Amino acid sequence: MLKLNIKNEVSRLRTVILGTAESSGPVPSIADCYDPKSIEHVLAGTYPKDADMVREMDAVSTILKKYGVEVFRPKVIEDCNQIFSRDIAFVIEDKIIRANILPNRGREIEAIRYVWNQVDRKNRIVLPDECHVEGGDVMPWNDYIFMGIYTGEDYPKCITARTNMDAVTAIQGLFPNKIVKAFELRKSNTNAKENALHLDCCFQPLGKGKAIIHKNGFLIEAEYNWLVNFFGKENIFEINKEEMYNMNCNIFSISEDTVISEQSFTRLNAWLRKNGFVVEEVPYSEIGKQGGLLRCTTMPLVRD
Repeated sequence: MLKLNIKNEVSRLRTVILGTAESSGPVPSIADCYDPKSIEHVLAGTYPKDADMVREMDAVSTILKKYGVEVFRPKVIEDCNQIFSRDIAFVIEDKIIRANILPNRGREIEAIRYVWNQVDRKNRIVLPDECHVEGGDVMPWNDYIFMGIYTGEDYPKCITARTNMDAVTAIQGLFPNKIVKAFELRKSNTNAKENALHLDCCFQPLGKGKAIIHKNGFLIEAEYNWLVNFFGKENIFEINKEEMYNMNCNIFSISEDTVISEQSFTRLNAWLRKNGFVVEEVPYSEIGKQGGLLRCTTMPLVRD
């Protein structure tokens, strides 16, 4: 049996699911893209190749194993994009919660069924159909659960809107002792620089009381200000629009003082080192062309 334990984003990682790029399938049509950044790269003829993404993910796997982390991978489904394991389920405390993701991504759940089945049945949660949620919008943070949402009237037409208030209500019901804090995110189906696909695209809590944030990712300034006050302005690294577009918020913590980051994030990585973090740099820019990065490709199961 797998004893799940996730209370925050930064405690020492022990077990994780890392996605796979072994057989992502052909370049999608515009109609089949889930986000504006993928559309950009399809149109430009620069959509990432499997071999390049496999190499990038292998670099992450090597670092995780270097730190003694147990790494599960999804079973490979031919011609299926299984890179972003964070989307399909997430863990809070000792429970694994299946995300209600875009309908045509249901096969990805089956690929991690062998992990799901190792969890005590009472701790496997499937939310009601009306609860839309993806793991990139859910961040356990000790007494809090931070969630990214979108409640605009155009929600049904907005392919980039992934998490709704029904999900927030359901998560609050599952964890009555936690404070579930929701943040309204800026969405755009067409402009990747004006789109926070998930909360982890515009915000990331780190160890040592630090955090990364992008103001424009938040629709309501007071909600952005709440986070700044919560962490303290002196502890926050503000990223600009270009850095948000390149996924600077979407790094991944192995522990309180060790992170995996993209090698091109020079300004961020310098700040992290200056603040006492060990920064394990990897090439991940091909993965980034699909609108996700390091946090998106990992689903932590156990942290100390």
